[in-house]
Order: sequence, then structure tokens, then C-alpha cells
Amino acid sequence: MNSSKIGVLLANLGTPDEPTAPAVKRYLKQFLSDPRVIDLPRWKWLPILNFMVLPKRSPKVAHAYQSIWTENGSPLLAISRQQQSIIQKYFDVKGKNIVVELGMSYGNPSMQSAVDSLIAQGVEKIIVLPLYPQYSSTTTASVFDAFANALTSHKKVVPFEFIHSYHNNPHYIQALANSIELADDELLLFSFHGIPKRYETEGDFYASHCRETAKLVAEKLGLTENQWFLSFQSRFGDEEWLQPYTDETLANFPSKNVKKVAVICAGFSADCLETLEEIAEENRENFENAGGESYRYIPALNANADHIQTLVKLIEDKL
Repeated sequence: MNSSKIGVLLANLGTPDEPTAPAVKRYLKQFLSDPRVIDLPRWKWLPILNFMVLPKRSPKVAHAYQSIWTENGSPLLAISRQQQSIIQKYFDVKGKNIVVELGMSYGNPSMQSAVDSLIAQGVEKIIVLPLYPQYSSTTTASVFDAFANALTSHKKVVPFEFIHSYHNNPHYIQALANSIELADDELLLFSFHGIPKRYETEGDFYASHCRETAKLVAEKLGLTENQWFLSFQSRFGDEEWLQPYTDETLANFPSKNVKKVAVICAGFSADCLETLEEIAEENRENFENAGGESYRYIPALNANADHIQTLVKLIEDKL
């Protein structure tokens, strides 16, 4: 076994502790207070958040969470724990002196608790793997901020490696392609989480990363240009976001003679509210109400073997 202990920090967005309005409010307050997510001036945004957004959205979001909550809690947390456990077992079997922790940018388990645990276990290096294939300042950079902030309480800051993105990683592209089986007349829709259009013009890589991922997967599957489409979901507020919008796209498809659709959310490493409720349920209704005949949601890669192998290889490249 290696003498030096390596820490691996798997990082994701986070989840409420329970599907109740108070718990969701706590979570949303932390999430939407992050300047990486909403970059409006604090004096302008925080009153809107506290007195308009949180009171109105928290009960609605809690109700949505209730529709997907499992006996193991939030799907995102349960799947992330699976990923952590399987990766830990992989390195244990290999005889590697590696400890794998899970930290969320918002909610629990917190980034602070994950960093504290790794340092307490005497790791000599930390590899940070944000579970966002496509870089965005709203996600990947927020992980970096939370990780750096967690280090401020420690005198011992060990060397670390931060994995920026893996949107075009061959193992990731192959894993996505392996998860997709299309019927002859199905159109494949790649739905990525949106960000404000302004963020792209200010230099965020996200939109170009999403487009490259979709193009590479389509090429791997041998699809022609009219067999797949890309859109962006989950917009928030009045500002223009990346287009085309997923909900409008699906509502318009039947009038363009697209009656059978398979949707994949290739930017999500684990199924969560935005995939299980927004895409699998809400947008199915949009499509069917507009005359769509067949709608399939293709699950996220979650803890399947191809995905775990992709994550393991990303980590091994940094050892």
C-alpha cells in the first residue's frame, strides 16, 4: 500500500435535508445567496431573495421535492453516496491509500465537513472532482470557492489538484453513448441546465462545453443533424438565458412533426429535482399536451459502471 494518503473530494451542488418548506428555504437561501449563482449587487438582490423569492418559491419547491423523495432521502444525495462508496471500494480493492469524501456546495454534507474529515485523516494531497462535466462559473467555480473557504480554518493546507471539467473526456462521452438506445423515429434531445446568456458573453465556458458534449455523443452514436437537438432548461427570473429553452422546444416539437422524443440531461452526474421532476414529469406533460406521442427520459449516469469508471480514471490521472 502507498505510504502517502491521498484524499478525493467528490463535490456536487447539494440538496435540502428534507422535503419541507423550512428545509427548502434554508437550502435555497444558501444557494441563491452565492454571488456565483446570482451575481446582482447584494444590496439589490438580497432583499428580493429574502422577501419575495424565498417565501414564494420554498413551498412550491418543497412540493416538487416531495414528489421525488425516496426512503433514502434526496435522490441526489443517495446517488452521490453510492458513487462515493463504489469509488472508495474500487481504490480499497486496488490497495490504494485513498480516502473518498463527499462535499456539497450548499446543504449537507457540507464542503467544510468533507475538508475537515480529509485533513483529520492525515491526507497529504487532495484531488477535488466537481461532478459537473461542463465547467460553469455557477457550479464548478462555486465548488472551488467553497473548497477554498473550507481551507481557511486550517493552518495545514495540503497540495491539491482541481479537476476543471471533463465535457469532452472520451470515457465520459462513451458512457453517455452507451446509455442511449433510440428507436428508429425518436429524436434525441440534449437538455442542459441553463445559465443567463450574459454569463456566456462575460466568458463562461459552459455553453460551448455543452455544445461540444452533445456533438461528440451524437457523432459517437452516428446520428445525423436532424436526429438530435440541444436545449437549455430551468431558467429563473426575467433575464434572457441560454436558448433554445427546453420547455418551449418540447411544446413546439409536435407542430414540427417531431412526435417521439428521448431526452437526456448530459450535464447532470446524478438524477435530481431538475431531471426527475422537471424533465421526466413536467416537460413530458408539455410535450404530450402539445400532441407528442412518445416521450422517454434517459436516466443520468448515476452510479452505473461506465460512469464510475470515468470518474475513477479522472481521479487516477491526478494521482
